[in-house]
Amino acid sequence: MFQTLFRYPGVLVRHAGGPLADERRRYLEHRAAQGAPRSTLLREASELLVVASHLTWHRGQPVRLWRIREAGRRWAQRQRRRGRARTLHWSEARFVQVARDWLRFLRQLEEKPARAPAYAPKLQQWSAELSARDGLSARTIAKYQWWAGQFWQRLVRRSVALRDLTLAEVDTFLGHLSRRGLSRASMATAAGSLRRFFQYAYQQGWCRHDLAAGILGPRLFREENLPQGPAWADVQRLLALTDPNPHTHRRNRAILWLLAVYGLRSGEVARLRLQDWDQERGLLRIARSKSTCIQEYPLTPTAAQLIQRYVQEARPLSSRPELFLTRRAPFRPLSAGALYDVVQRRLRQLDIPSRQRGPHALRHACATFLVNHGLTLKQVGDHLGHRHLGSTRIYAKVDLAGLREVGNFSLKGVL
Repeated sequence: MFQTLFRYPGVLVRHAGGPLADERRRYLEHRAAQGAPRSTLLREASELLVVASHLTWHRGQPVRLWRIREAGRRWAQRQRRRGRARTLHWSEARFVQVARDWLRFLRQLEEKPARAPAYAPKLQQWSAELSARDGLSARTIAKYQWWAGQFWQRLVRRSVALRDLTLAEVDTFLGHLSRRGLSRASMATAAGSLRRFFQYAYQQGWCRHDLAAGILGPRLFREENLPQGPAWADVQRLLALTDPNPHTHRRNRAILWLLAVYGLRSGEVARLRLQDWDQERGLLRIARSKSTCIQEYPLTPTAAQLIQRYVQEARPLSSRPELFLTRRAPFRPLSAGALYDVVQRRLRQLDIPSRQRGPHALRHACATFLVNHGLTLKQVGDHLGHRHLGSTRIYAKVDLAGLREVGNFSLKGVL
């Protein structure tokens, strides 16, 4: 393995003759079998040699995580003293990550499984009920469960039993969230989650009193805000921005094009599969997140070229069916956080003003652009995959030409 990676004799001798060479070689072969590119293997091989040289451990004896972190901190301090690092964070983080993955592969890492809190089974029971009875999506259930878990965790810290809970404790929690600066929408979500939870908790006899009716959040008005997205001129700048890594650039440009020009949701992009790209017919099949229906879109020449170049030149060799994959092995579909980062990093890099910073901002920008160029709300809704015209109604606020006509309409002679 070392002979494959290193060409210079001195470098090859240093790696092949370094400590724990056989263990390092086996791990690198494992990573290569996973599909890791040569650049990743070179970087990990260098870091593995550092770990093997500075982490003291013996074969057959599991290594605890705190020892890895201590060794990583010492290595980072050494790098800074030698002028090779400005801060400790990245040198230590790379050391810990590579050491942990390597020792886990060798089964030499002592890991204590995280203990689930005592209230976890009840939250799981509630989540199963939300899915079976109410038919809620997994994402919505996870959101409800997270807020209920945050509240229950606070009760444990304050030694308050759920059965003895009063409404004052709930108000204290919501007041704490408000002081942290949460938006009105987040506050309403938290209150609604707790209201649902306490309805179920009272039915199950976990609480003495039905507190649900007394949990009030801020009132939200439908379509009270304007769609929040960047101006189309800024979207064009974002699409034209290049990435230093050509493989990352080809993947991200195709993603940004689908988000901005087709107005897709981040989940719809993440779920795209290779079979959804019909190259012969020039179509892209989209599984809509909310309506669960399948829509076919004709690909523009630019979109078809971007997807084709990504698949042929930049997509990792993998048996995964998803279209867009991570750049590093083990290859997996992009997460919601990764797609958010693709957008917000470029918005920040170009200093583009936008209250929303993630993929949904580009969906808003797409809809606003279409409305301002004369498409009807029905046409815009069809393009965005809305089931009901009411979902598209908010974009009437950005139809400046239509609003101007309404403002100029005269009732003279009518009344």
